[in-house]
Amino acid sequence: MNIRPLGDRVIVRRSKEEEATKAGIILPDTAKEKSERGEVIAVGPGKMQENGTHSAMSVKVGEKVLFKKYGPDEIKIDGVEVLVISEEDILAVIESR
Repeated sequence: MNIRPLGDRVIVRRSKEEEATKAGIILPDTAKEKSERGEVIAVGPGKMQENGTHSAMSVKVGEKVLFKKYGPDEIKIDGVEVLVISEEDILAVIESR
């Protein structure tokens, strides 16, 4: 997939939903909620400032992020569903220990 987002937009691949609860109950597809986590696969140059420069983006390719549930636009590229998210709709970067 070769895609370059514009401005302060970020392309994210949504994480897979859990198939079962912690208690071991298998969830049917109709009961699953879409994950609000994903991996950044492309980052735009940043928001254009009045002086003509781009502000630095706070996320990088490969980082795991948490984003707003109703913020992203869903699109398909080469048969893969990805999300286009404005940087301001990303809530946090998930850091593993």
